[in-house]
Amino acid sequence: MAPMDGVQLAILNKRLEGVCRKMANTLFRTGRSGVLNTARDFSCCIVTADNQLLAAAESLPIHVLSGPDLMAAAMRKFHPKLKRGDAFLHNSPYHGCSHPADHTILVPVMDDAGRHRFTMVAKAHQADCGNSLPTTYMGGARDVYQEGALIFPAVRVQENYRDVEDIVRMCQLRIRVPEQWWGDYLAEMGAARIGERELMALAQEVGWDTLDAFTDQWFEYSEQRMAAEIARLPAGGMTVSSAHDPFPGAEEGIEVVVKLAIDPAAGTIEIDLRDNPDCLPCGLNLSEACSRTAAMVGVFNSVDHTVPPNSGSFRRIRVLLRENCVVGIPVHPTSCSVATTNVADHVSNGVQRAIAELAEGAGMAEVGYAIPPSVGVISGLKPGSGEPFVNQVFLGFGAGAASPVADAWVTVGHVGNAGLCYQDSAEVDEQVFPIFVKGRHFIADSGGAGRYRGGGGMEVEFGPEGCDLEVGYVSDGTLNAAKGARGGGLGGRAQQYVRRANGESETVDPCAQVALRDGETIVSVSCGGGGFGSPLMRPLGEVAHDARERWISADAAERVYGVVIGPDGEADEAASEKLRAEMAVG
Repeated sequence: MAPMDGVQLAILNKRLEGVCRKMANTLFRTGRSGVLNTARDFSCCIVTADNQLLAAAESLPIHVLSGPDLMAAAMRKFHPKLKRGDAFLHNSPYHGCSHPADHTILVPVMDDAGRHRFTMVAKAHQADCGNSLPTTYMGGARDVYQEGALIFPAVRVQENYRDVEDIVRMCQLRIRVPEQWWGDYLAEMGAARIGERELMALAQEVGWDTLDAFTDQWFEYSEQRMAAEIARLPAGGMTVSSAHDPFPGAEEGIEVVVKLAIDPAAGTIEIDLRDNPDCLPCGLNLSEACSRTAAMVGVFNSVDHTVPPNSGSFRRIRVLLRENCVVGIPVHPTSCSVATTNVADHVSNGVQRAIAELAEGAGMAEVGYAIPPSVGVISGLKPGSGEPFVNQVFLGFGAGAASPVADAWVTVGHVGNAGLCYQDSAEVDEQVFPIFVKGRHFIADSGGAGRYRGGGGMEVEFGPEGCDLEVGYVSDGTLNAAKGARGGGLGGRAQQYVRRANGESETVDPCAQVALRDGETIVSVSCGGGGFGSPLMRPLGEVAHDARERWISADAAERVYGVVIGPDGEADEAASEKLRAEMAVG
């Protein structure tokens, strides 16, 4: 058929994005756990029959840039004969999933002749996935057996649109909140089936051949866009490192090394992650999907945001991995429980910071690290009824990184979420769970200083109300702060401690399952993001505004930015210019 023009391509792309948004809206409105219907920790996308990501509107980057392609390939490998009405449950990090807590429903879309055309993907983080402790982030697990999660490598969970009850019973007997899981399962399945219905309706309207032609041309266009963006960058290579704090099973910490090479003439970026430690006896190892995705997140954060994130633009990004590497391809029974966040953040941050140092006007500083207690998994028994509850809360999290053109997005969550997860309403969490949120606020001077300022960290204090409570978390950035770029400053460090009923405070480990008694609270201080450029280049008026809004203190304005704040809250221009000249010489 004749090539489509730009208008036709744009319309069909938006139609397919609309399908993904309908799937996402279904999940958001019908998910039973707070991690879905409040925080929105899920993603929906469309994969071609030959396992290429086509559309992923409003999805978390760490969920979809790589992974849906690998999971769809595993589905086809394990089930060569697909039928309409099939659906598969997939969460195996050894076969393309991000980590075991991300239950994924795969639905093959078949035409009337029984030919597989596309695969609908609905991925959602679970409140509980059967781990040996009531948390979905088992940072200290020495292997998948100690981790304990149920692993489903593309297991058929529906046939002829009917549930396979054997699989459902397995989940209900191993997951601590079976009714909540069942509601989330139905929400995911409903999302995937709505996607199937909408895509089949679109095919009936425009024809399968038209969708195939669009796919080829859209991938070509996307590849050309990425190649053009890379062509604007300078040729060269850079090696950077980004350090994860010490953890159980990684007592010396994890130094993540990123080797970046830009070839603008060829329009390619290569990221070599092979010079990193072997897999470790803990849950911080990345799955293959997260290793690839984390590297690509750093690239997409460094180019024009209108470049379509799909398998076409991916052709210009080469990620080199090796087997049995902490940021590579894990081998069973390696634990990948925390694959979407902690070490993955260091890969993404390393890539975007390397690009920033290589190319003026590109890249970003480092985003604040995950996962503080304020984004931990809470569990216990509700007072009165004794009913168990398990859920991840999103009460406050690490801040965004400054860029060459703007201050940070302050509620980004972590670099792999890209600001798409919502922060919880404290009042709603208090209504749903027996907890009391004593306070939460941004912390002055915790955003990395620079021409553009990194986002501030948050302090959140909460605890149980009328019962005991456990909080599981894997906080990074207590020792190693998020780095700035091109002269930008470090973000604030994380911190966590328990405030006992008598008012005494006790520092707790960065990776822990903390038990709180009624009347006690946990205080969570999340990381700030790195700054970009010299603080002495930030306009005086912006520094004064930051001080008035309490993003920075008057002391930091003078000491770090070289800006003297007068009694009226405005910058004293003469005194500030003199001070900056002295600081520049010094």
